[in-house]
Amino acid sequence: MTDRVFPASKPPTATNGAPPVGSIPPPPAPATVTSNGTTNGMANQKPQVYIPANRPVYRPQPYSRRHHHQSRPSCRRICCCCCFWSILIILILALMTAIAATAMYVIYHPRPPSFSVPSIRISRVNLTTSSNSSVSHLSSFFNFTLISENPNQHLSFSYDPFTVIVNSAKSGTMLGNGTVPAFFSDNGNKTSFHGVIATSTAARELDPDEAKHLRSDLTRARVGYEIEMRTKVKMIMGKLKSEGVEIKVTCEGFEGTIPKGKTPIVATSKKTKCKSDLSVKVWKWSF
Repeated sequence: MTDRVFPASKPPTATNGAPPVGSIPPPPAPATVTSNGTTNGMANQKPQVYIPANRPVYRPQPYSRRHHHQSRPSCRRICCCCCFWSILIILILALMTAIAATAMYVIYHPRPPSFSVPSIRISRVNLTTSSNSSVSHLSSFFNFTLISENPNQHLSFSYDPFTVIVNSAKSGTMLGNGTVPAFFSDNGNKTSFHGVIATSTAARELDPDEAKHLRSDLTRARVGYEIEMRTKVKMIMGKLKSEGVEIKVTCEGFEGTIPKGKTPIVATSKKTKCKSDLSVKVWKWSF
């Protein structure tokens, strides 16, 4: 009997002997039995390993710019943090300053200085107008006593020279000016200045409107006067010393007649105490 062998269908091969990519490998050929009792086909075939011909090349992932930005804190976030901490530090410093000022006030209880002027002696107030022109001249002479008192037990005051102005209470026209020398007011001290002079001896010229208002004031039976003083004061508390702070002292309510001869007229006031305007700023204190 003739041995017949049924060969398996040969699959198409690629140029390099491997099946094309994506193709399904053919099933193995069935085994045949020869006349001598041997088998051919799957029994003698070794297992084959499928190796694709065109393996895809590894490509690294592209650089993600968005992921890189998210990994770092943004500039806006840094600015917000800086603003937050700056505001927090400022609030803490302000709170500490307020606590220190409150403690200082409770312990020392500082009070502003007080001033008083018992009376003004009016020696001369002359307003003359030249017949050849409409220019008016003022000649005046005032003197008074200034009393300064420091009511504090742990706070001293150091005053610069005072500028003194005597005004007409009705029109506000300046009648005379002068000065008070600088002085130091210790704890609980009381200082008096006698014979403070405010004058206009140089026959000061007045403009027509100013002269008109002043002439109307001087025709009254009793003329009103007020004293205005300005200076700078330094406050001393132990080793602490402030910078110079402006202070304005106003004494008003004086009334008196115009002297007719050489005898001075005394203008008195029911308000012997003067009003002092002192602005104290805590952050101006220095060692």
